Amino acid sequence: MLNLYGTSHCHLCEQAESLLHTAANDGNINWAFIEIADDETLLNLYECKTPVLKRMDNNCEVCWPFSLDDIVNLIQ
Repeated sequence: MLNLYGTSHCHLCEQAESLLHTAANDGNINWAFIEIADDETLLNLYECKTPVLKRMDNNCEVCWPFSLDDIVNLIQ
């Protein structure tokens, strides 16, 4: 499971979501968008780094900019 941390109305987050949709179509990738503006702790962690893609089972993260290859490497 991957979490994409970001904010609504963020054009970079929209680009990251588009990459995740492409990756999900190419394979079995489960992911969720997490709105950081609703959580002060997440906002403090990720405010200056969004979007951030995090693998939940091992806590590995990639910060924007990332590519399809980066997503594939994260899930392997």
